[in-house]
Amino acid sequence: MPTPQDAPGVGRSPGRWSGLFRTKSVEQSILDTDDPDSRLRKDLTAWDLTIFGVAVVVGAGIFTLTARTAGNVAGPSVSLAFVFAAIACGLTAVCYAEFASTVPVAGSAYTYSYATFGELVAWIIGWDLILEFALAASVVAKGWSQYLGTVFGFDSATVRWGSVTFDWGAVSLLAVLGVLLAVGTKVSSRVSAVAVAIKLAVIALVLVLGITYFKASNLSPYIPPSQPAEESASGLHQTLFQFITGAGDTNFGWYGLLAAASIVFFAFIGFDVVATAAEETKNPQKAVPRGILGSLLIVTVLYVAVTLVLTGMVPYTELAGENATLATAFQIQGVDWAKNVISIGALAGLTTVVMVLFLGQTRVLFAMARDGLLPRRLAHTGKRGTPVRLTVIVGVICCVLAGFVDFGTLEEMVNIGTLFAFVLVSVGVIVLRRTRPDLPRGFRVPLVPLIPILAVAACLWLMVNLSVETWLRFVIWMAIGFAVYFAYGRRHSVLGKKAASADGPAPSMT
Repeated sequence: MPTPQDAPGVGRSPGRWSGLFRTKSVEQSILDTDDPDSRLRKDLTAWDLTIFGVAVVVGAGIFTLTARTAGNVAGPSVSLAFVFAAIACGLTAVCYAEFASTVPVAGSAYTYSYATFGELVAWIIGWDLILEFALAASVVAKGWSQYLGTVFGFDSATVRWGSVTFDWGAVSLLAVLGVLLAVGTKVSSRVSAVAVAIKLAVIALVLVLGITYFKASNLSPYIPPSQPAEESASGLHQTLFQFITGAGDTNFGWYGLLAAASIVFFAFIGFDVVATAAEETKNPQKAVPRGILGSLLIVTVLYVAVTLVLTGMVPYTELAGENATLATAFQIQGVDWAKNVISIGALAGLTTVVMVLFLGQTRVLFAMARDGLLPRRLAHTGKRGTPVRLTVIVGVICCVLAGFVDFGTLEEMVNIGTLFAFVLVSVGVIVLRRTRPDLPRGFRVPLVPLIPILAVAACLWLMVNLSVETWLRFVIWMAIGFAVYFAYGRRHSVLGKKAASADGPAPSMT
C-alpha cells in the first residue's frame, strides 16, 4: 500500500491515529548513522560477527540441556530434535539476514519494525527487546557465578546480609564486560574470540574423549516408545496449549521428539543479537548475513555432534533426572576429572553469552534514543565510537538484577520476548518486499512468502508451548510499554516532530 511522504523520512497514513503508525524510511535510518554525535565506529567483519553468533548461542546449555533432554524427553533422538530446531531457527535467521543486509542499522527487530509496521509497533518490539536482553544477561550472569565456584573450588560466589543475598560473582562479570564494551566493540570481539576458542577446545576434547566410549547399541531404539510424563503441570504453570486443549504431557515417541525440539530451540536463540551490530560492521550487506547464517551452521553441527556422542556413550535411561549433565556420562564411564574441564568450558561459554547480550541491549536502546523514543542524550557516542552512557546505565541495571534478584520462572520471559521479535521480523520481510521492492538487498530470502510464513508458524507453535503464567507477565509488560510510549515516546519522537513541523500540530488525541 503506497504511503504519502509528508516529511523527509516519514511515511504517514491519513487519519486520526496516523502518528502511531508513521514509518521511518530505510533511507532515513541509514542517513541517521552519519550523525557525528551518535555515530558508531565500523570495526567488525563477517568473522567477528560469526564469533559473536557462536559466542552467544553456545553457552552452558550444550553441557546441560543436551543430557537432560535426552534422559527425560527424547532419548537418542535428541540429535534429530536439534536438527528440527535448527531448521525452525534457520527460517527466522534468513529473514533477519535479509533485513540486516537491507537496513544495516543498529536496533535489529526494532529498526526493522519501524520501517515496516510503524512507530507504535517499533516501540513495542523495542520494549520487548529491553526485557529480553536485560533479563537474559542477568540470568546468564547468575549461572556464570555458579560455575565460578565449581572451577575455583569455593562453595558460592554470594554473600548474605540478613535476608538479602548478594551475588558478587555475577556483578563482577557484568562490571568487567561493561568496561570492555565501553572501550570498543573490536576489543570486545577479541576477548570474545579467546573465550570462544576455550569453550570450543573443551567441546572438542569432550567429542574426542567421548567417542572412545561410543557404542552404537546405545542409540537403539533411536525413538523410544512413548510414555506418559510422571508429573503434569497445572493451573498457570501449564502451557497455553495445554490450557486451551486440555492435552496432557507425553515423553519419548514422536510427541516427545517434537517436545524436545521445542525445548532445544531455545538453545539456538541469540543469533539475532548479531543483527544489532550491523551498524558497526564493514560491508554489512554481505558480512551480517554471513555472520548470522555461518554461526547458526557452526552451532548446529556442534549440538548434533555432542548429542550423538553423549547418547552413544551411555544408555539414555542413565541420563534421567533434573541433575543430569554431560559430565554425568563421563562419571558413569569413570572419567570424573571431565567434570572440571566441562565446568571451565561452561564458564568460558557463559562469559561470551553475557557479553553479546549486553552488547545487544545497549544497541537497541541506542537506536530508540536516536529516534527520540527515549532521551536523545543517551545516544551520544564517546571518542571510541561506543554509547558509553547507555553502557553504564545497562550495566548498573543488570548488576542490580543479577546481584539481588532470584529470577525463578522469569527466565521464560526471555523466550517469549525473543519469539515475539522473530514473528514480527518474519512478517516484516513480506511487508517490505511489497512496499519497497526497489530496495537493494544484499541477501534475499528464497521462496517468499512461504519461508517467512513457515517461520511465523514455527515461532507461534513454540509460543503456545510456554506457560500461561509467562503469557500473563508478557501482557503486563507490554501494557506498561504502551503507557510509557504515550507518556513520553510519542511526544518526543524525532519523526513526529518532523511531521508536525511540515504539517502543523499533530491531531489531538482528546
